[in-house]
Amino acid sequence: MELWPQKAVHLPEHNALLVADVHLGKAQAFRRLGVPVPGGTTQDNLQTLDVLLGGTGARQVIFLGDFLHAPQSSSPALLHAVHAWRQRHATISMVLVRGNHDLRAGDPPATLEMDIVDEPWPLGPWALCHHPQQVAGRYALAGHVHPAVQVGRVGRVGRSRDRLRLPCFHLGTQVAVLPAFGHFTG
Repeated sequence: MELWPQKAVHLPEHNALLVADVHLGKAQAFRRLGVPVPGGTTQDNLQTLDVLLGGTGARQVIFLGDFLHAPQSSSPALLHAVHAWRQRHATISMVLVRGNHDLRAGDPPATLEMDIVDEPWPLGPWALCHHPQQVAGRYALAGHVHPAVQVGRVGRVGRSRDRLRLPCFHLGTQVAVLPAFGHFTG
């Protein structure tokens, strides 16, 4: 198992790239609710996936839940961008292990040619999940909780000084939790 700084896991033995909590369309859903957030996160996410596929040579991408953020995420513009990205990677197998947001947003369009599975999904010695959970006889790789670490110090009266909140991998004895992959998630 290789941990990549772009918040992904590469399983060389299975030639698989794992990412959790992409949340495509999250910024768009916020903007529809009147929250002023920047655009471009979908393209950022897809470009990061391009970098990871090029760097790992993976022949399979496995999304550990929460591929789309909400039903409002399926806008024509977002779907066009994702379809164009998928066409560039037509020879790569893609799997979505359903997460809680996928249940609300619905499965991605069939035209994306993704296999949709429920958790836990076995792959060699691994149990691929969205929700962190122990799976008998396997080491679970999951997402959902968006682990992070706070680095720095707190000033007097709780004021923050030189403090950062950074995504991280949380590796336990039976379960590893990946950081949220999405650029507007965490």
